[in-house]
Amino acid sequence: MDVLTIGEALVEFVKEVKDSPHYEVGLYRGPFPSGAPAIFADTAARLGLNSGFVGAVGPDDFGRVLRERLASDGVDVRFLKVAQGYTTGIAFVMYFTSGERQFVFHLKQSAAAQVNPDDVDENLVRSSKVLHIMGSALTLGDGMREACYKAVRIASQAGIGVSYDPNLRAELLSADVIAKISEPLLRIAELVMPSKNELLDLTGKRTLKEGVDALLAKGVSTVVVKLGAVGSELFTENESVFEPAYELEEVDPTGAGDAFDAAFISGYIDKKPAREVLRFANAVGGLKVLSVGPMEVPKSKSEVLRFMETARRRTERAAT
Repeated sequence: MDVLTIGEALVEFVKEVKDSPHYEVGLYRGPFPSGAPAIFADTAARLGLNSGFVGAVGPDDFGRVLRERLASDGVDVRFLKVAQGYTTGIAFVMYFTSGERQFVFHLKQSAAAQVNPDDVDENLVRSSKVLHIMGSALTLGDGMREACYKAVRIASQAGIGVSYDPNLRAELLSADVIAKISEPLLRIAELVMPSKNELLDLTGKRTLKEGVDALLAKGVSTVVVKLGAVGSELFTENESVFEPAYELEEVDPTGAGDAFDAAFISGYIDKKPAREVLRFANAVGGLKVLSVGPMEVPKSKSEVLRFMETARRRTERAAT
């Protein structure tokens, strides 16, 4: 297996009218398959990686939506269990015209949170090339968090690469708590992929450089900072590489960072040059924002490559 991830699978409903708060009556579109780790696993499979997912859904139609979507895209769902007595996780999202989002989650009491260390198969972890963990999964409760920690320990002992996306969710836990529960990952992960704001919250630093230096000092080999519409930048002890984003009209940004992670890891596994990997990951994340639905990622690697042949990129400038 190329990549394995553990975490929440859920369905998402998107409010149709922007700037309409959740407490006002309005129409929502959905259910869309979602959950940051699930989006990651699905994108990885669509890009041609052997992708596996450990999680839980309920014995309901929303769980069926998730299982069928992941399986149809080629994700190994043998360890996506059906948690009897629980309903599938749900998120409601509304957008502001500024581009910001507001979520309402039903997760901690849902099937999504019913993962525990016993659900982590040691042979499955050892069969993978990269184990990818999302910070959002760590917020769902002790069982899920300990399952992630167990998988990380197995991977570390087996010499398997561990990547981490902090994926902070202010609606679930505060930044200081996320930083605390992220610490076991940061001591082991060789690759960390935060947004700029997540980097600063995670490290308690005030500038991008200070935040990156703090992660490198912990032993992280590679830090990739996602800069949204600006682009992305990779840092190691020996180099920094910036690649600008593509010029696109944003429709729905949810899932773009998760898709970026999968695309980056696909090139990371193949040991491709940093600039090439960043450019490809920017394209995958960019293509995601063109469609409503967090899992509406490019259908194949060839689709991404065709896009890259003609798409325009923003004027390059250094990240700050």
